[in-house]
Amino acid sequence: MPSPLPPSIPDTQLGLSTAEVHLLRQHQALALAPGGPSYASSTVSSAQRYGSASAGRGRGSVRSSATSSRAGSAGSAAAGQGRLVLDAGSLSVLGAHFERVMGRIQERVDYLSAQTTMSTTSQSRSAASTIANADAEIARFKDILRQIDELETEFDKVRHIRDIVKSFRARVEGIGGRLGRR
Repeated sequence: MPSPLPPSIPDTQLGLSTAEVHLLRQHQALALAPGGPSYASSTVSSAQRYGSASAGRGRGSVRSSATSSRAGSAGSAAAGQGRLVLDAGSLSVLGAHFERVMGRIQERVDYLSAQTTMSTTSQSRSAASTIANADAEIARFKDILRQIDELETEFDKVRHIRDIVKSFRARVEGIGGRLGRR
């Protein structure tokens, strides 16, 4: 005679959105599947290695793999029917699974935040370098314009002197021509 299913409630009555219910079902199936997720055996063996230390942190007592297996198969059956199993063992396994998932998400967020900071710093340095180069080129351009202005001023002075010299030369030639005719 098969053992009765543990107490459970429909997961649609938890006040979750459709997407959240779907996610809960996926993770419940993963966490409570026979054999559990691939990291479950390493978690159990490390918990057994450290004894009751994990119980002191509020994560429940360490169970043997046989207990986990029974809770997992009962939980998997309930999860397949769209129900959340309410026994302490299944909820503990599901809670631990979500803690691991949240830890991995947090690690990824931390990694991406660090990458964003590095990228921003790199872009900031690049922009600062580009701005410094642009400032240097602007200063060089202004110096060139100043030199052109000085040369144009000198050019105007020389042209004015040349015009005066031409005028004097014309006068001198005119005077020399008049004196020569006398």
